[in-house]
Amino acid sequence: MSRLLTVGAAQMGPIQRAETRSQVVARLLDLLHQAHSRGCNLVVFPELALTTFFPRWLLEDANELDAFFEKSMPNADVQPLFDEAKRLGIGFYLGYAEIAEEEGRSCRFNTAILVAPNGDLIGKYRKIHLPGHAEYEPQRPFQHLEKRYFEIGNLGWPVWRAFGGIMGMAICNDRRWPETFRVMGLQGVELVMLGYNTPEFNAAIVEPGYHRMMHHYLTCQAGAYQNGTWVVATAKAGVEEGCMLIGGTCVVAPSGELVAVASTLGDELLSYTMDLDATVPIKTSVFNFAKHRRTEHYGMIVERTGAILPPA
Repeated sequence: MSRLLTVGAAQMGPIQRAETRSQVVARLLDLLHQAHSRGCNLVVFPELALTTFFPRWLLEDANELDAFFEKSMPNADVQPLFDEAKRLGIGFYLGYAEIAEEEGRSCRFNTAILVAPNGDLIGKYRKIHLPGHAEYEPQRPFQHLEKRYFEIGNLGWPVWRAFGGIMGMAICNDRRWPETFRVMGLQGVELVMLGYNTPEFNAAIVEPGYHRMMHHYLTCQAGAYQNGTWVVATAKAGVEEGCMLIGGTCVVAPSGELVAVASTLGDELLSYTMDLDATVPIKTSVFNFAKHRRTEHYGMIVERTGAILPPA
């Protein structure tokens, strides 16, 4: 028995600051049409897929900052993507910057949504592991002000029954934290969709650029294998406003194998037909959680945030 799902990983090349939403949506539509021509049921677009990666700048004018955020989804700019996806019968994951009115105030989140082939909203995820810093650091060639512009996601890591399986979502830096995959794994997730914008240079530490790609693959492969799930990770890539984004869009099997990898730093569609039942051997053997997990010894994981060293 097989549960087959053909997924398109819609990598995007750089989005420059001067590009309009309409221009970006036209690129998304082109990728969507490529996905349709290959029989895709679902397309995964990147993190912040509608704009340039604006946290690389200090934006002190509220109107200038708000211009990068979406107050509703869909909206007039993005409606053509929703309409065409519905016409073609394709679902999609889309990352964007969200302003939401909650508890009487405006909240900003780094958000992704999952949309059904009929255009209905299946679910929403808001990024939890925000990297970077909150204050301007003049020594950096590019800022990484996600902690300044976004609040920590408040929706947890839910999963949804859709596309014939159990679907989950994450965003960018979430992939570096094993808790991301494990929380969804404990809900039986069979496909994790993850969009990202990862720069080649990390100002926080000194490391060769190739480590960034290695760590990207490493975390996606480990998350897939250790939870018996497929992972589709989709990049924004190339030189965006002078900053190189690594690319590396990929599809990872539940075995941890890379089964499809992007070959460019531009707009590129990977398509792969996955069998969701391929998750079963991992989930029922080495990572049979009910049989093998020992939660009585894991308390420290949720009791501590930072490391506490043993006495000298």
